[in-house]
Amino acid sequence: MAARSLFKLVSTSSNKLIIQNSLLNNVKFYSVNAANYEFIKVEKKGANNNVGLITLNRPKALNALCNQLMTEVGQAVEAFDKDKDVGAVIITGSEKAFAAGADIKEMENNSYAQCVSGGFLDHWNKLTKAFKPIIAAVNGYALGGGCELAMMCDIIYAGEKARFGQPEILIGTIPGAGGTQRLPRYVGKSKAMEIVLTGNQITAIEAEKMGLVSKVFPVETVVEEAIKLGEKIASNSHLINGICKESVNAAYETTLNQGLKFEKKAFYGTFATQDRKEGMSAFIEKRKANFKNE
Repeated sequence: MAARSLFKLVSTSSNKLIIQNSLLNNVKFYSVNAANYEFIKVEKKGANNNVGLITLNRPKALNALCNQLMTEVGQAVEAFDKDKDVGAVIITGSEKAFAAGADIKEMENNSYAQCVSGGFLDHWNKLTKAFKPIIAAVNGYALGGGCELAMMCDIIYAGEKARFGQPEILIGTIPGAGGTQRLPRYVGKSKAMEIVLTGNQITAIEAEKMGLVSKVFPVETVVEEAIKLGEKIASNSHLINGICKESVNAAYETTLNQGLKFEKKAFYGTFATQDRKEGMSAFIEKRKANFKNE
């Protein structure tokens, strides 16, 4: 058994990761600098350091999403998800490119058998399993895998020069990380068909009109605005945020009747939390709620 399989990431606090030895069931602390990541930068933002910021950092390749980069993104999201101080996570890139796509050179020689047996791109979905809300702050190109990565997030803020698209059809393949599945849920069948069958790019304004993007900002302020949004979200109960996120996501997986039942049960469930009690008490007493995430 490889050494790395003996350890599991448990949580993070500032620049320290807590790593658990799954065989000995001991918890050890290791100081980990963000520089240990090869293709991303990780830091905490906001007045209370309660917003996790992940910056894709592969500039020479326009942040092309190679296997190692996406592995690191998954690890960073998992760490922030388990950090009790963090209430929201942001993923961004550079002003030139959020991510210009998957790494074509890395996948060019793959065979069908290799893709199937190796579960090619399966680990990308690790991002979607996060309990806490994730915001994509998109500048520049968000094409192919980059667009798919943005759609895996819960909210998309875009810079006014951002461009989205699924150009896989132009290189003889189709989207493989959710492009044909998530895009229709955002923009509808007709628009999604046009985008994936032509490979055409759409602007940030077009993306906002279609419902793909929540808001559009000047290039230089989009990350700042995403941090403000993250701070607002993080000021709520982290526990209730996660329950609410899960309920919204259920709308895409169920019928209306099933979704309403899911929502009702989730709503009832909040009455078992201390944060629901604190929130309502604070409202009645006309004071700010002091959530404990319990």
